[in-house]
Amino acid sequence: MENNGNDIPSENPEIVAFVENVQEMVRKDPSCIPERYIIKNHDDRPKIAPVALDVPVVDLSLLSEGNEEELKRLDLACTDWGFFQVINHGVAQEVLQRMKNTISSFFELPFEEKYKYAVMSPNVYGQAQSFVVTEEQKLDWADALLLKTDASYLEKLEYWPPGLKDAIETYSGEVNAVAKRLLCAISLTMGMDKESLQDMHKDALESLRVNYYPTCCMPHLVLGASPHSDVSSITILTQDDDITGLQIRHGEGWVSVKPIPNALVVNIGDVIEIWSNGKYKSIEHRAVTNKYKPRISVASFIMPSLDVELEPLDHMVDPLNPLKMYKKIKYEDYVMAFLKKKLEGKAHTKIAKVESL
Repeated sequence: MENNGNDIPSENPEIVAFVENVQEMVRKDPSCIPERYIIKNHDDRPKIAPVALDVPVVDLSLLSEGNEEELKRLDLACTDWGFFQVINHGVAQEVLQRMKNTISSFFELPFEEKYKYAVMSPNVYGQAQSFVVTEEQKLDWADALLLKTDASYLEKLEYWPPGLKDAIETYSGEVNAVAKRLLCAISLTMGMDKESLQDMHKDALESLRVNYYPTCCMPHLVLGASPHSDVSSITILTQDDDITGLQIRHGEGWVSVKPIPNALVVNIGDVIEIWSNGKYKSIEHRAVTNKYKPRISVASFIMPSLDVELEPLDHMVDPLNPLKMYKKIKYEDYVMAFLKKKLEGKAHTKIAKVESL
């Protein structure tokens, strides 16, 4: 695929054309779960995971001031967990709530109306089943909006439901500001100048994935999102405050991340794992469903330009990590390899791994 280095690759729409809208299936028959959604392996089926009370919480206002204790807390979070919740991030509660309300209203529209908008802007809207590579593959119990958030793409939302474009534009601008502050803090914890990671994201890409997880009559049989890690540098997530659905792999199993009201959830992506030579972890995560209430989450993926070459930074290959865990690979090639596979843990990272390790 030809790419100008500033455009996020899109998947072939033919791959997902045969996938039915999950929300519509539930509306038609809430007691039915088609065979393609049922997880066959009992060990892979979601269980009630313990709530991880120890998932780190970091204060972005303190990080931005260069507070040493808070920087140590961030370093530990990136090393041991790969996930953390961010408080005092500066995004107004009204902005977060407006985004969630607007998205909820969109998904409550009749399917025919949502489909009409999809036809108007085929490169803006897509189904959540965007990693379907075979007709036999197990599917996730979710629908989604897939959006690119630069101005040229947001203009395509002009004729969508009132308020949607403005809500997304405002939210994305605020999250982008948070991302810049986080990249500055992570630069420091990685032993670099404050602006280093920002400089490595000069032509940064940002895409937005809005996940809608309908209710499921038997949530122990399905997953809302299969286990995977993100190909981003960092991912910033806002979610419903009153429903626990995000689970992360920690230790030998899965733990649930209980939402903190108005906090943002951040995870390290594959890019920073590679740059840090594996010190910072891009952790597998998944989403589970529930019987009683649909759940919404909004994930913002912060990525470098597609023409960036990924490999461990020289200073991250040190006596504690003397061997390079990853070989050089162009970011576009890495992303394209990811998009061609189904979500399957960290299987997609093999393309960048040093084979002898």
